[in-house]
Amino acid sequence: MTTHASGTFEVKVTPQKPDNKEAESANLSRMSIDKQFHGDLEGTSKGEMLATGRPDPKGSGGYVALERVTGRLHGRSGSFILQHSATMTRGTPELSIAVVPDSGTGELAGLAGKMKIIIENGKHSYDFEYTLPELK
Repeated sequence: MTTHASGTFEVKVTPQKPDNKEAESANLSRMSIDKQFHGDLEGTSKGEMLATGRPDPKGSGGYVALERVTGRLHGRSGSFILQHSATMTRGTPELSIAVVPDSGTGELAGLAGKMKIIIENGKHSYDFEYTLPELK
């Protein structure tokens, strides 16, 4: 059975030193991610992001990221990994965030699902559609 979780989150993205000059000259950047989730998902996450974007006003770019979420999802505790893949084409975003298969631990073992991020008036929220096996 599919379940929905929703709530808000705060995120801190911290730029990291480029690995090499080629990455820097290609406009590739690396960042660490720290999040605090509230609502149906209460917890924290830590992650890494690789991104690129055009410095001109075309508004195109992309990013990939992995983040480990640790906390409680509708009262069940454990951790899981989210995989992000995003592309911005001249200002139009396309974003996919999915639970990495078999990454759930503790009471979140077997978790599968997709998360949407909503940004309105500078505030971040999430809508998480997921499935989870019954506890034994």
